[in-house]
Amino acid sequence: MYKFICSAFLFTTSFILQMNITNAQATYTMPSEELQHEGTWLQWPHHYEYGTTYRNRLDATWVAMTKALVASEKVHLIVYDATEKTRVQNLLTAASVATTNIDFFQFPTNDVWVRDNGPIFVRDTSGKLIIQDWGFNGWGGDYNFNLCNPIPTSVANALAMTVVNLNSTMVNEGGAVEMDGNGVLMTTKSAILCQSNPANINAIRNIGMTQAQAETIFQQYLGVSKFIWLDGFYSVDDITDAHIDGFARFANGTHLVTMSTTDLTYWGLSTTDISLLTSATDINNKAYTITQLPLTQNDVTTAYGKNLGYKGSYINYYVANSVVLVPNYSDPNDATANAIIQGLYPTRTVVGIDVRNLYENGGMVHCVTQQQPVATASVGLKNFTSPKNNITISQNPTNDFLKIVSNDELHNAVIKILNANGQLIFEKQNQNGKQFQIDLSKQAAGIYFIEVQSSTNIYRNKIVKE
Repeated sequence: MYKFICSAFLFTTSFILQMNITNAQATYTMPSEELQHEGTWLQWPHHYEYGTTYRNRLDATWVAMTKALVASEKVHLIVYDATEKTRVQNLLTAASVATTNIDFFQFPTNDVWVRDNGPIFVRDTSGKLIIQDWGFNGWGGDYNFNLCNPIPTSVANALAMTVVNLNSTMVNEGGAVEMDGNGVLMTTKSAILCQSNPANINAIRNIGMTQAQAETIFQQYLGVSKFIWLDGFYSVDDITDAHIDGFARFANGTHLVTMSTTDLTYWGLSTTDISLLTSATDINNKAYTITQLPLTQNDVTTAYGKNLGYKGSYINYYVANSVVLVPNYSDPNDATANAIIQGLYPTRTVVGIDVRNLYENGGMVHCVTQQQPVATASVGLKNFTSPKNNITISQNPTNDFLKIVSNDELHNAVIKILNANGQLIFEKQNQNGKQFQIDLSKQAAGIYFIEVQSSTNIYRNKIVKE
């Protein structure tokens, strides 16, 4: 038996929130970065590890990211101490950044790479948001990490959230894994598994762990069931040992955003990895739509005039609620990359973030941001109805079939059912006009969400199976 609860939700846009698909055995699921955020976490640069010059050269990038984010979500700033909090507040005030949507957490850190050392927000089987604290060892022992490693647990304690301690389970940096929101995880062996590494003998993670063991861990704690493993590479110029988010990302659940074969070779990938990447398929073995972004046209030169001697990637972007923060380099290809990414996310505004000085230190926008999803999967939908939308849902009194009827044409509409965790359990395109029937007899009792997307509108409603 089903109940239909709350009013319908109608959008006059064709954008659909992509939800996770996981196997039934998964204990936790990690919501897609593209889903609604409660806020974004940043670790602000300071002088305690690498000096005042290092800090001052990065401040402007953090001010720009904060300014772009505050309009549509909270910004959680981790600052080293009270002195740094005051300094950062003064920087934001001087830049006319409203602080009403900003909060501060005073935790000592070694550096700024919160994607890799910070909290990973996931949902348990009841849909409750919790924090996972994975092991972090400074990218295999390359850099100090004693202050950054405890950050996830410190955040969980500050927020009074449940924390799952995985430090003894796996070393896993957030930038090393990329998920499509539909059950597929993409990563490199060089960044996850300890292998022979003549270029950098310190790049050691998960000694003795096999690929199969790693997959079992990812299945349980991130809720994925299909894997795309690239070999990756080791390079003295890349302390991450080929983090995937530098050269390949998923977008909207159906696109794989990467580079041309020439640029992937320049980045360090083998012909085998390039072939695996460009032929990758989704959870249903359907090929992803490949979108290619260029590298910078020129070698990157910092804001203070130092030529780094290598080109920059635009793929390390960050998807927020209303904006997409894209690394920019004062390069002719900035505009080209920004336009391509804008086409991928038409309901969000691309904001170019100058990362030239940050790039000197090995990372870009995605590396220094971490999303916190909304507390429950259903929060954040606009609640209004339209008299033009006459969709009704009813249950067959003799079985668990749901019947969808609309006075508007349902031909070619996409019908989706999601569970309470936001996991997609049913999706089909209707071919039969104004009526559609769904069999949910095999689904357990609980809360579900139904979504109907026509060419002009999206209808959502909440249902409960008793």
